[in-house]
Amino acid sequence: MKTTGLNYRHLYFFWIVAKEGSITHAAERLGLAIQTISTQLGLLEQSLGKSLFAPQGRRLVLTEAGRIALRFADQIFLLGEQMQEALADSDVGRTMRLTVGLSDSLPKLIASRVLQAALRLPEKIKLVCYEDRFETLLGDLSVHKLDVVLADRPVQSGTTLRVFSHLLGESDIMLFGLPALTKKYRPNFPDSLNGAPLLLPTRNNAIRGRIDHWFETHNLRPDIVGEFDDNALLNTFGRNGMGLFPAPSALAADVEAQFGATPVGELQNVHEQFYAISNERKIKHPAVDAILAAIHG
Repeated sequence: MKTTGLNYRHLYFFWIVAKEGSITHAAERLGLAIQTISTQLGLLEQSLGKSLFAPQGRRLVLTEAGRIALRFADQIFLLGEQMQEALADSDVGRTMRLTVGLSDSLPKLIASRVLQAALRLPEKIKLVCYEDRFETLLGDLSVHKLDVVLADRPVQSGTTLRVFSHLLGESDIMLFGLPALTKKYRPNFPDSLNGAPLLLPTRNNAIRGRIDHWFETHNLRPDIVGEFDDNALLNTFGRNGMGLFPAPSALAADVEAQFGATPVGELQNVHEQFYAISNERKIKHPAVDAILAAIHG
């Protein structure tokens, strides 16, 4: 269990001691002698060159080095538990698992379309999707908790993470609304947008700056009645008739079918891009490779 100077058995004992708050409780939990735990904890501290605990009354408290070590130990042993669960799955060997991170600003209809290519593979696919903020997903991808991240932006140059962006495509942006709103604001578009109720992504969304610039260029002042981090929530309020909302023109038929909304007009020269982000420059996961092949083939 020892590699590159770190003994993972010693690290595991440290992790249990940190969770239990004392060597005595850790020894009871593990069914080992107190001296065994104490000795192996000392060997870990010796190998790291840092004290991980300091006594405080009858308890041990983590030092700053101990808190750092615990953060990493949490990740290491969580991944170990997830590995055991994945290998215990009765479908392992017959099913290919694809774990996908979805940026909360990515249109879910786009994500669904992109993932269809993987689901069409002859192998049985078990699809596991997590939605979170872009930065959080990149961190999970870098430690291999995810196979791929789908997002509306690439990774910024200069990042210390070894992750790579693959352009899937782009689409023009249109404004949509329920029939009553469309009837009111489609005539004389885009001038009709002055004072029109609008639902927009928040400013940390990649497309928001381009939309704001388009309004400034056309000297338009809509009434922004709602801003949303989550694209799905934005669409929900749009379906309720709260205001006009942007969506990729490629999804016009889907937007009408799911939300009952129709196009008001196109924001010319405003484009939304979509990316697959991997932790390998050359894609090795067959399902991710199928996604890119379908897009670029």
